[in-house]
Amino acid sequence: MATLRDIKNRIKGVKNTQQITKAMKMVAASKLRRAQEAIINARPYAKRIAEMFSNLVTDEDMLTNPVIAPRETISNVAILVITADRGLCGAFNTNIIREANRYINEEIKETEINYQLYCIGKKGSDFFSKRNFNVAKIFPDVFTSLNYTSAQKVSDELTAGYLKGEFDKVILIFNEFKSLIQQKIVVEQFLPIPIQKVSEEKTVAESIYIYEPDQKSIFNYLIPKHLRSQIWKVLLESNAAEFGSRMTAMDNATTNAKELIRTLNLTYNKARQAAITKEILEIVSGANALKQSA
Repeated sequence: MATLRDIKNRIKGVKNTQQITKAMKMVAASKLRRAQEAIINARPYAKRIAEMFSNLVTDEDMLTNPVIAPRETISNVAILVITADRGLCGAFNTNIIREANRYINEEIKETEINYQLYCIGKKGSDFFSKRNFNVAKIFPDVFTSLNYTSAQKVSDELTAGYLKGEFDKVILIFNEFKSLIQQKIVVEQFLPIPIQKVSEEKTVAESIYIYEPDQKSIFNYLIPKHLRSQIWKVLLESNAAEFGSRMTAMDNATTNAKELIRTLNLTYNKARQAAITKEILEIVSGANALKQSA
C-alpha cells in the first residue's frame, strides 16, 4: 500500500505535468491562430487557380498534355505522406500512418503495382523507414520553418519524377483542417492533374474572355503555379490540423490531470485520516493497558 509520502510525491508530479500540458496548450493555441489565418487566406487562391486551370484546358490537352493526360497503364505510384515532426498531438500522426498503410496494402499491393513513398514529417518517415517500406525521399524540417519555397521544392521534384516516367501517378495523403476538434484525412490525386467539371453557365461566362498572349501560353504558364499552390495548400492544411489536434490533446491531458489530482487528494486525505485514527487507537489502547497494570 502506498504511503502518505508516496501519494504526496505523486500529486506533486501530476501537478508538474499539468503545468507542462497547460503551457503546451497555450503555445498550440497561439500557433493555431496564425496557421488558421494562413490556410483561410490560401484556400481561395488555390480554389480560384484550379478553376482557371479547368476553364483553360482543352480536349487536346486532356489527351496529349503530359501532366493532364492519364497514363494507359499504372505500374508505379508515388505517395506523398504528410505527418508532423513531433508527437503529443492525439491521433494526428497515427491516423495518417494507418491510412497510408491501408492504401498501400489495399490499393497498391493487391493490384501488384509498385510504389514509392515520399515523406514530409519526422513521425511518418521514422515509421516507414523502420518497417522496410519503399521510402524514396524524405523532406526534412519542412514544418520547422514552413514557407512557400518548401512547397515549390516538393512540387517540382514530384512533377519532374512524373514527367521522367519514374511513376505514373502521384497521390497525396494528409490531414485537412476542418475545425479545432475535427480533422479530415484526405487521399487525393496530384498527378495527372484532376480536372474539375465546369458548369455550362461558367463555360459561357468564360467564353467572353480575350486571352493575351493566347490561351495555350497562359495555360502552360499556370501549370507549375497550380501544382505548387496545391502542395502549399496541403502543407498549410496539415500544419493547422496538427496544431488543432495538439491543442485538443493538451486540453484533454490538463483536464485529466486535474481529475487525477482530485482523486489523489481524496486518497491522501483518507490515508491520512486512517493513520491518525490508528495512532489514536494505539494511544487509547496503551493508556488502558497502563490503567489495568496499575
